[in-house]
Amino acid sequence: MLDLTKVAMQMGQVGQVIRQGAIACQQKQAQALDIFTAMAGQLDHYRHLLATWREHLAFAVAEPSEPLTTVHTVSPATLPYGVIAADGSQIAPSHHEIAYCYLINIGRVAITYGSQRRPQLDSLPQLIYDPAELGRSRSWGMTTEDWLRYRRTQAEMLALAELATDPETPTLALVDGSLIFWYWSTLAPAARDILLAPILEAWQQLRERRIPLVGYISASRSHETLNFLRLGVCPYPEPNCAEHCTNQRERLPCQTFDPLRDTLLWHARLAPQQYSPLWRSYSPILEHYGDHAIYCCYLHAGSEVVRLEVPQWVAKDSDLLEQAIRLTASQIEKGHGYPVALAEAHNLAVVRSSDRQRFFALLERELIKAGQWHVAPSPKEQRKRQSIV
Repeated sequence: MLDLTKVAMQMGQVGQVIRQGAIACQQKQAQALDIFTAMAGQLDHYRHLLATWREHLAFAVAEPSEPLTTVHTVSPATLPYGVIAADGSQIAPSHHEIAYCYLINIGRVAITYGSQRRPQLDSLPQLIYDPAELGRSRSWGMTTEDWLRYRRTQAEMLALAELATDPETPTLALVDGSLIFWYWSTLAPAARDILLAPILEAWQQLRERRIPLVGYISASRSHETLNFLRLGVCPYPEPNCAEHCTNQRERLPCQTFDPLRDTLLWHARLAPQQYSPLWRSYSPILEHYGDHAIYCCYLHAGSEVVRLEVPQWVAKDSDLLEQAIRLTASQIEKGHGYPVALAEAHNLAVVRSSDRQRFFALLERELIKAGQWHVAPSPKEQRKRQSIV
């Protein structure tokens, strides 16, 4: 058991450390806002600078698609409208269990507001016990656990396309998390294609049905838009990190805003129910997205500033973009700070400890029926499940 008395003895300095960090962030925020204002008047210059030197930068930078000082106000949602959402959970494989397999469970939600249509709330489990499927990830230099997470992300996106029908009312497709699969750029090409191609096909189906897709990121840790300001504090005539900063092992001279994040910058720029200009991301994985390049903006939802990501075909269509932001804001309001559809999809998807126990009990019964009489977890796993005291 967790000894809370001993934990409490270690918490004495936590409040002081947090307070000092908050003061430091306020100072960084003020500095960033000054640079933001200065760069806003020379935006074309910095856009040209970014386009010229992007390949030589040592950090990811998003490019503004609108003037920096642009602030949009969210318009109220009108009925009827629909929302579809998907979220996933899993049971990871373990060599200590009775069988080496994994399960992906996808929660699916389709709700129409202002109509008599019944909502769809269900989950779609998928059990994987194919040795070829379980083993091929190793040939690509990744663990089975990593492959499971990637396949879960893929399954969430495919579920949205399955929920999407030709809508009679304006509809929003919501997914929890980023549409930018940051680490997939380092995958083996064969693995990346197996994962990404079906996702892009699913997004194309949403595009054809004119259902805007939004990746919803709460408590975003991104620095992409803040990194644009680093161009304004670079001490060199051109931002060529490879030439000027190769010997800077710990901190680059333009890292004056650390540990500030995008959300803190936009919290100072936006009022509730306002959102930032659009920014285009240039993560390396996006080179494989075709015409589904990803744009982002920051929405002040009242309780927090959230990062919203949309594909290019949404960003470039003013009607679809306005529909996406308006319906997302409505979902946040209905969910008292977090979209209703995403919360319900999560609740449908989550695999609790009791579910896990029943899953392995069912698996054990099926293995015995198939003639496998010696079915039991490893001694280590058995001992972890009971105390000797």
